[in-house]
Amino acid sequence: MELILKYFPNLTEDQIDKFEKLSHLYQDWNLKINVVSRKDIDELYMRHVLHSLAIAKVIEFKDGSDIMDVGTGGGFPGIPLAILFPECNFHLVDSIAKKLKVVNEVAQGLGLENVKTTHTRVEEIKETYDFIVSRAVAAMPTFVHWVKGKIKKEQNHELKNGILYLKGGDLTEELKDYKTTTIYNLSDFYSEDFYETKKVVHLPLKWRG
Repeated sequence: MELILKYFPNLTEDQIDKFEKLSHLYQDWNLKINVVSRKDIDELYMRHVLHSLAIAKVIEFKDGSDIMDVGTGGGFPGIPLAILFPECNFHLVDSIAKKLKVVNEVAQGLGLENVKTTHTRVEEIKETYDFIVSRAVAAMPTFVHWVKGKIKKEQNHELKNGILYLKGGDLTEELKDYKTTTIYNLSDFYSEDFYETKKVVHLPLKWRG
């Protein structure tokens, strides 16, 4: 928890309370349904929570924004972002039902009213969003294909509507066809070695009516 406060010192009491509860909820549910590896559960704040919050170092979502988390798994980055941005709406989507059971229980345990989940493939989703977030569930060309047509037309942020993707390693080959991407190195925001090769990739996507 100190790690979160180190980089996000202006949290409200309610947000601190929710972030503190996260660890107990995940440890408890992970014993029943394994969504986070044992090694990672011991370093939940470093490997999952703070990693998810790196998106908030790139953008501050405006109140009322709609954000979809694709392939949310155990609820990352969606759940930490939903705590940080309580006035935004988060739609967490995954094709594996048992993972969403954990996400639903954690969201309920935290009293998060700005989170909804859907058990489906993202291609089936019909709504549109300001931003689509994810943690490296597929190579960028595949991901772009999945989320085509799911971006809102109205722009409310300085960053253009589109994808915010948490990725690691050398992305040169994967992103070579996308000239409009901006890559943010997490090492610019966080000093821990874990983040040395990790990045947030922003790819603006055009609205398709």
